[in-house]
Amino acid sequence: MTTDHAIGTAPEAAKAPANGGPILEVKNLKRYFDVTKGVFAKPLSVKAVDDVSFSIQHGQTLGLVGESGCGKTTLGRTVVKIYEPTGGTVHFMGEDVTKLDAGGLRRFRKNMQMIFQDPYASLNPRMTVGEIIREPMDIHGLGTSRDREERVQELLRTVGLKPDHIRRFPHEFSGGQRQRIGIARTLALNPRFIVCDEPISALDVSIQAQIINLLERLRDELKLSYLFIAHDLSMVKHISHRTSVMYLGHIVETAESLALYKTPAHPYSQALLSAVLSPDPDKAARKKRILLQGEIPSPMNPPPGCPFSTRCPMARKICTEAIPELRQVGDREVACHLV
Repeated sequence: MTTDHAIGTAPEAAKAPANGGPILEVKNLKRYFDVTKGVFAKPLSVKAVDDVSFSIQHGQTLGLVGESGCGKTTLGRTVVKIYEPTGGTVHFMGEDVTKLDAGGLRRFRKNMQMIFQDPYASLNPRMTVGEIIREPMDIHGLGTSRDREERVQELLRTVGLKPDHIRRFPHEFSGGQRQRIGIARTLALNPRFIVCDEPISALDVSIQAQIINLLERLRDELKLSYLFIAHDLSMVKHISHRTSVMYLGHIVETAESLALYKTPAHPYSQALLSAVLSPDPDKAARKKRILLQGEIPSPMNPPPGCPFSTRCPMARKICTEAIPELRQVGDREVACHLV
């Protein structure tokens, strides 16, 4: 195996920063989409991600939850630079990736990867499993052809598949197996950070726990860090060290997962977590569901002040006048005037 382009060794970027800082630090990140139609039309934009800040420590998982359309997936794709940010910074291993040139971006992509939601659409049906997993190594020129072949077989074993699956095509596998193939492809370049974009939502319930357990094992064995995006609040609680709640492009609360699920502070967090089912029939009977009134506002025309003010049962005048900052309140960060 070659020295300069070895496949199985940890990349240089895996070394922790000298100051012991977080592996990922996002500050005031914005991603707007221009939806203006016509030369004389009024400029309009969808504020999918609007002034979001958070950080993730080495070896930790940050869960990200919220209703459909709140901007979770857009945030994940902006962090890995599938989408160019409209504003803000993304520091990865101490380096601002929003300012990287082509060479720096190529190095960055080796160390930050993404697991996509749909295991059916994310795999090329014309390529064999071996070609799919080997493609990142081919692009980055890692190792020899034999090294890559051995690495593909090693990755298949790592994710719980057989090495002889290397010559099969994606349509020959179940949904859970396809997601394992996608995870193996994600690991091909030895990344240090992975954005998991709802990796279990398209899978059968019986398979979801297997994928979650696999991701947890890989995180511990390979010293990975995750941004875990999901709708299943119980799964997020299980896998995440900390959890952020997102609403209409904003993060409204971040806390240690157990603390957040036990005592949510933001009114939206309280409503969201009240929908989590309890396996204990007695607790489920005593649990009070908080039903929000009204529709989610349009991200093209968000309400003034707090984005949740139009649906919040506790809203006051100040909530419609000023946008609350995400600030430290006890053991968590909360964006609410009333907390």
